[in-house]
Amino acid sequence: MEKFDTIVLGAGIVGVSAAIHLLKRNRSVLLVDKAPAGEGTSYGNAGVIEREGFYPIVFPRQVGELVGIARNNQTRLHYNPRFLPKVASWLLQLRAASSEAGIAAYAEAMNPILSHAAAEHGALAGKGRAVEFYRGTGWLRGYRTAQSFDAGTKRQLALADHFGVRYQVLGAHEISDLEPDLAPVFERAILWPDSVSVSSPGGVTKAFARLFELMGGTFAQGDGRSLRREGDLWTVDYSGLSAQAPDVVVAMGPWSMDLLRPLGYRFPFAVKRGYHLHFKPRGDAALDRPVVDVDHGYVLTPMRQGYRITSGIEFDDRDAPPTPVQIDRILPQARAIFPLGEPIEREPWMGARPCFPDSMPIVGPAPRHPGLWLDFGHGHLGFTLGPATGRLLAELITREMPFVDPDPFRATRFRG
Repeated sequence: MEKFDTIVLGAGIVGVSAAIHLLKRNRSVLLVDKAPAGEGTSYGNAGVIEREGFYPIVFPRQVGELVGIARNNQTRLHYNPRFLPKVASWLLQLRAASSEAGIAAYAEAMNPILSHAAAEHGALAGKGRAVEFYRGTGWLRGYRTAQSFDAGTKRQLALADHFGVRYQVLGAHEISDLEPDLAPVFERAILWPDSVSVSSPGGVTKAFARLFELMGGTFAQGDGRSLRREGDLWTVDYSGLSAQAPDVVVAMGPWSMDLLRPLGYRFPFAVKRGYHLHFKPRGDAALDRPVVDVDHGYVLTPMRQGYRITSGIEFDDRDAPPTPVQIDRILPQARAIFPLGEPIEREPWMGARPCFPDSMPIVGPAPRHPGLWLDFGHGHLGFTLGPATGRLLAELITREMPFVDPDPFRATRFRG
């Protein structure tokens, strides 16, 4: 039986970052995952560290939006009608959190940690020799009409002004000057210069995992669901062996509740499925930064593998077969803004984002089990926040003064 100070379950960006920060605080750490590091949700995203993530994804309020969603033919959202009853309660809670008061509370809670997100990435990237993946060119959110710009930005820009976050509103000619190979389809755009992007989020996570091992951490393949309490210690099985520790961190992303439900936790948790596919560019066309086609709900971002299109949200069972109809719907829109060539993969990649209805993660102790720590539910900001919440959790475990207020992320905000 191996002994450690802490076991971290989940080797995505969230778990790896927590494991590194615990090592930095002189804890012996075992990191456990069924797969190699960075091959789950941390692989399949737009690779953006969002400074302006203080505005959540909200439940639509306008009748026209709801009618469009009901038709189930949009690029930004797709759902399995038979799955909706399973997620109905969660959607109602999302609707409640989407009030003006809920948006304001989210922004005040999230802005402090978002203000540190890029710096926390940078600190790990410098030590993990991952700086080559990062680019400080910001990202561009494009709006095809003045009406969609006005409707979609008023509240977010007011919050940016409130928090002192930089942005630039661009007209059509300024967009072309910034990204010459974009077709002139956006009437307006916002450049968020303080957001950082990467050319391979999976590569970043793997580099951090290598740093963890170089620092003396132990990585092993195993199933976190084997976790059990034995006396005063937590035990987990891996590679035909077992390990024990007084503290264990659950950072299993969309699989976290597989472990927590048998322990009696009933947090309001859902997954939002999403897809991506890489394409070659035609000729020497290039982008310097990720571009969001806001009206159609997708991101086109330059990656090492090619130009990645990331889809919007799909509601279905986490493990149901892929239904990548959104990619098919997006492609004509994406080809209209950028000269995409042939796809690089045969089939789109599919992943799942772990989400709570208030759009904030749980970071901190589990309410009823000593030594059980939670770091999951980051939604659309998992890659953004992984290093920052990893630091916060390590500070809580080692009883340091936390660098941001952890109270908004406490598990006890939910009844589960």
